[in-house]
Amino acid sequence: MSRSPNVNKPAATPKAVAKDGVGLAGPGVPFQSVALLLQGGGALGAYQAGVYEALVERNIEPTWVCGISIGAINSAIIAGNAPEQRVAKLREFWEKVTTGGNWNGNWWLDLPGGSWMHGIANQVAASGVMMQGAPGFFTPQVPPPPLQPKGAPGATSWYDAHPLKATLERLVDFDRINEAKMRFSVGAVNVRTGNFAYFDTIRDTIGVEHVMASGALPPAFPAVEIRGELYWDGGMVSNTPLDWVLASRRDENTLVVQVDLWSARGQAPTDLAEVGVRMKDIQYSSRTRAATDQFKYRQKLRAALYKLMQKMPPELASTPEARLLRSETSPAAYNIVQLIYRSATYESQSKDYEFSRGTMKEHWQAGYSDAHTTFSHPQVLALPAHPSDVQIFDCLRPPDEHDGRITD
Repeated sequence: MSRSPNVNKPAATPKAVAKDGVGLAGPGVPFQSVALLLQGGGALGAYQAGVYEALVERNIEPTWVCGISIGAINSAIIAGNAPEQRVAKLREFWEKVTTGGNWNGNWWLDLPGGSWMHGIANQVAASGVMMQGAPGFFTPQVPPPPLQPKGAPGATSWYDAHPLKATLERLVDFDRINEAKMRFSVGAVNVRTGNFAYFDTIRDTIGVEHVMASGALPPAFPAVEIRGELYWDGGMVSNTPLDWVLASRRDENTLVVQVDLWSARGQAPTDLAEVGVRMKDIQYSSRTRAATDQFKYRQKLRAALYKLMQKMPPELASTPEARLLRSETSPAAYNIVQLIYRSATYESQSKDYEFSRGTMKEHWQAGYSDAHTTFSHPQVLALPAHPSDVQIFDCLRPPDEHDGRITD
């Protein structure tokens, strides 16, 4: 039975240090903690799987995975399997829920008008998903919801997500997740109250229903019941778990790897099709810069308060007021690394439900390449020069969007 989460403030994270003193984040990583944050984005989520594969190859092991929607599914597969099985299980999931061969792969781009043809192929594939669903993920409601009586199980969604439940139960060891060797968090929104809630192994016993609730985007999928309350996709309120992780008071130096599937930055659209794409990008993208700017200031205050507490006389430090202030201090330093999927020009507004095999492989390869490119910069894994400092990296931002530096 899941315990009721505190939706307002996350618990402090236990220090992730092995018995031999080596950080569990992996050899060569100077941070005691690595938080992997996975945004929602449907079929685009294969990009996150590619990122994780690259992290494994670079011996960067998350100590905390936190996801929304498809990010919650990828997070569950990572946390719910032994390290040596995770990439294979991710690949098994993505091959299970996609269809077709490589007919819509990159070879289209070498032909005259290849980008346009590739876009048409993607839209055809997405139309097939709308009509038939995705294997091991969802199937159309029969009869469709307008023909079902009010209150019937299939009256509130276009698709039945029971195939996903079976897939997750086969691929994810929830007992392993609840051992909490790797912290695990997923977000969803309460249908009745509209409040956002995180389910976290720090205080909750996680089951398949928590993962499915995080990905229950209406009206495509029905709400999922947890302890008598119905929940929808967390992306309706916040499509990234960044705020949840940054709000957690931490005593260990932390590397945050944020993998976003929607880019807030983009070009002005020139036709209605591009308007649809741009609308989705803006709607579901993370407000990363605002969140990190606020966090940098908050962490500066925490660090100053920590230093002040060290100088406080014992008789003052023992007061209830001082103990309250001490609970908000943090000596930790942070590197926040952003990897943002930037859509190919031929992708349309259906890109988040285009579950063809060839496109999945493109997304996976893009995440894999972007992660290796990002972590090839030594600064990314270097501790900040000053304790309690916060460094922010986006090594993939196009030159026309910044001044060429790899940090904000």
